[in-house]
Amino acid sequence: MNKRFKPKFNIKKGDSVVVIAGNDKNRTQPRTVLAVSPTKGKVLVEGVNMVTKHLKPNAQNPQGGIVSEEAYMAISNVMLWDAKAKAPARIRRERTETGFVRISKKSGEAIK
Repeated sequence: MNKRFKPKFNIKKGDSVVVIAGNDKNRTQPRTVLAVSPTKGKVLVEGVNMVTKHLKPNAQNPQGGIVSEEAYMAISNVMLWDAKAKAPARIRRERTETGFVRISKKSGEAIK
């Protein structure tokens, strides 16, 4: 990503999205966004792109061991979920007095 201009993405933390590409592709099951990294163009989605991590023993985890956790994936591999249409939808942005509002192109409803 170019560091000079901050990219604008329509996906925010807490949104419902569907995975449209990759090993966990499923266009019918919405999942929650845990974190967004706009400078890297990546997103962390609940239960998707699971990787195993080997932990050394420490104070919090005296046993150590192997832990499974989510890894970041490209933001282009997810699409916002429209709850009213019950389908993935593209988004347009409209300017209001308070700021921008995300509106689903499929149902015309505002995304909260």
